Amino acid sequence: MTSAAKITLLACAFVLAAPAAAQKLYKYTDPVTGKVVYTDKLPSDAAGKANEQLNRQGTVVKRNEAAPTPEQLTSREAERKKKLDDEMAAKEEKRKNTALLNTYSSERDIDEARARALMANDEAIKEAERKVAEVQKRQKELAAEAEFYQKKPMPRQLQQDVQSNEIALKANTDLLEAKRKETTAINAKYDEDKRRYAELVKSGVATPTAPVAAAPTPAQKR
Repeated sequence: MTSAAKITLLACAFVLAAPAAAQKLYKYTDPVTGKVVYTDKLPSDAAGKANEQLNRQGTVVKRNEAAPTPEQLTSREAERKKKLDDEMAAKEEKRKNTALLNTYSSERDIDEARARALMANDEAIKEAERKVAEVQKRQKELAAEAEFYQKKPMPRQLQQDVQSNEIALKANTDLLEAKRKETTAINAKYDEDKRRYAELVKSGVATPTAPVAAAPTPAQKR
């Protein structure tokens, strides 16, 4: 007897024996023996395992997938998280590209913006250097005054001036160091902007404008 004939025979026998309201037949593989089992009620050891529900004719009408294992759940969660991270990264990349194209119309615009940023930072560096020099000069003056009081108590006001000067020196020195480091950060930022802009042009997303001719100088007009 073929497998299909056996299923049909079992289904028919089940239909004749079972009440009309409970005419369901399940097919599953025994997890221990590996044999195919047909039953009207799934045993506890088959709970969560893959099974098929058959109709009166022995035809599969529903397939129930096995419950996922902890490893599968972990893998699915990792895939879901990666998909969300990839989507967020794509949205952020699109946002940055849009902002870049709204800010610059050519690589020349980027170079000009870099030059302005570097010029402003250079001015800030010079100002910080000037303040550091002033504080250092004042430090020497206060040190000279303090020498007079090596063998006697230093006036409270002089003590406060020395402390205030030390605080000002540290603050301005830190500011100067930060501004010097900012030069590298500015160049890195505009290098990245220029690289991304070139990629957008290459991909066809951006269309560079033609370079604008510089206005003639008075000498050239003559």
